[in-house]
Amino acid sequence: MADEVKTVDTTDEHPLLPLVARRLQFAIDGRQIIRDVSFRIESSGRTVILGPNGAGKSVMLRLLHGLLRPTGGELHWGELSVARARGQQAMVSQQPVLLRRTVTGNLRHVLNVKGIAKERHQAMVEAALQQAGLDGLGPRAARTLSGGQQQRLAIARACVLRPEVLLLDEPTANLDPAAVRGVEEMVRAVAAAGTKILMTTHDIAQARRLADDVMFLNQGRLLEHASAQAFFESPQDPLAARFLAGELVG
Repeated sequence: MADEVKTVDTTDEHPLLPLVARRLQFAIDGRQIIRDVSFRIESSGRTVILGPNGAGKSVMLRLLHGLLRPTGGELHWGELSVARARGQQAMVSQQPVLLRRTVTGNLRHVLNVKGIAKERHQAMVEAALQQAGLDGLGPRAARTLSGGQQQRLAIARACVLRPEVLLLDEPTANLDPAAVRGVEEMVRAVAAAGTKILMTTHDIAQARRLADDVMFLNQGRLLEHASAQAFFESPQDPLAARFLAGELVG
């Protein structure tokens, strides 16, 4: 399994794809967290990294974004290194980190930092707010929004410059069902606009709703990578089948 490069390909063209990992490893203090993971992702759309808590999903996402450096193996985005590809990506964590500014101020801050011409700001901010379902909330203090609204604002801020790839780490953790629905609708909209989504979750139902393809991770190993339809209808790995059946795996 370690030398096998698992491929899911729907032949969509994307500037940072294929994403290729070969024998990817990450260890800290002698503890192996990611173990000989190999895969190849050719397609745009929504890739969901699924697995139980402690499977290594968040670490994997940080490796893909360059926040952590692998202790072994190779990782490339198209013809670019992880470091070079990072400028065309954005990442949002479980807990949204917002500036002590208004909703609009959070978005304008990104545009200012990136040197976007002032005359373009209004149109870009309005488009981001509309995509996030936050129209009319621009003057509000970001910290006064509900949890779901804050997460959508965090995603909007990440997407205001239209990154090629958006990485989402358990973006609906601790949200109520209505807020989860709002975030998921936004994820679909961002993907439909052409941004590649890589998202972690331990929620099987959410993976069913959102995934185009699924990477099933357990104890740092990639046990299965398949289209969502194939994975949910007929998982090939026994542990994946047990996980989908609601059993505790680890």
